[in-house]
Amino acid sequence: MTTANPLGTSPVPAALLDSVAARLTGPRLLRAAPIAPYTTFRIGGPADLLYDAETGDDLAEAIDIATAAGIDWFVLGLGANILVGDHGFRGLVIRNRARHVTWHPDGRCVAESGTIMADLIREAVAGGWSGLEHYIGIPSTVGGAIWQNLHFLSPAPARERTMFIAEVFESCRIRRETGERRTVDAAYVGFGYDDTVFHRTRDIVLDVTFRLTRGDSDAMHRILQENLSWRGARHPWLEHHPSAGSIFKKLEGIGAGRLVDQCGLKGFRVGDAQISHMHANIMVNLGHATSADVRTLVAHAQKAVFEKFGHRLEPEIGFIGEFDSVVQSG
Repeated sequence: MTTANPLGTSPVPAALLDSVAARLTGPRLLRAAPIAPYTTFRIGGPADLLYDAETGDDLAEAIDIATAAGIDWFVLGLGANILVGDHGFRGLVIRNRARHVTWHPDGRCVAESGTIMADLIREAVAGGWSGLEHYIGIPSTVGGAIWQNLHFLSPAPARERTMFIAEVFESCRIRRETGERRTVDAAYVGFGYDDTVFHRTRDIVLDVTFRLTRGDSDAMHRILQENLSWRGARHPWLEHHPSAGSIFKKLEGIGAGRLVDQCGLKGFRVGDAQISHMHANIMVNLGHATSADVRTLVAHAQKAVFEKFGHRLEPEIGFIGEFDSVVQSG
């Protein structure tokens, strides 16, 4: 069964939306705006209010306003790893466009949480700073990278271990769910595999300090090229086949995608949602997929894997906003 997050599902009185909008007025605020164009899946209905936060302070203040008004809110980075409901989000969706970066001579880099990782990586490599180049090709903002403890295999040819963004993390400034602004360290964040404290709280990352080291330019460019080639050969290209990334969480010692593949489901589709021919743990949008198509496809894969192998696949992506009734997988 796939379960939607209850946030963004309760109708908000127009007068309340008006009062919040009045405090967020300007060209960066839209009403009844489609969310789909701002997600990597290109799926999802409209947000009651869609606001662009251009700085970390904008982001925190928008959350303060929504919280004080008692309406639901959601922070949207690059829109990867989520499926937005066909009926959209009731409340305030905040696009995190806070992208200011400060470089220090000692290798510290302070990046606002809306900074696009690909841009930061290119800037780091151009400046001769090593530590971020391993994560090229993974669609994410800085905030999203910390939220999920972004990871990738160590450089070729060995690729003997998984490298995590936590390895170059020093600290981050957050808005705690209480409203307090605070700088926290790795112990607070609690980095795990695809896991941090941010999965269990409504704390929001405002900016991050990375600690990088001087690196060899040729070696860093080799890693960039090899990692982009490796991913491009195994993952569908978002430009042609939009997706949310891996659909199911990793099973210890077993690849979720391998189980789906062994059920013969590569290429299986519901409407315009399809299990990728390249990677069975990725579902793609062939053009006009709905969230209902995706949830039905997720449930079908769950049921097939459980009936054949006895394993229960748990979705890794977040289900955001208002969906039709929950789909049962059997």
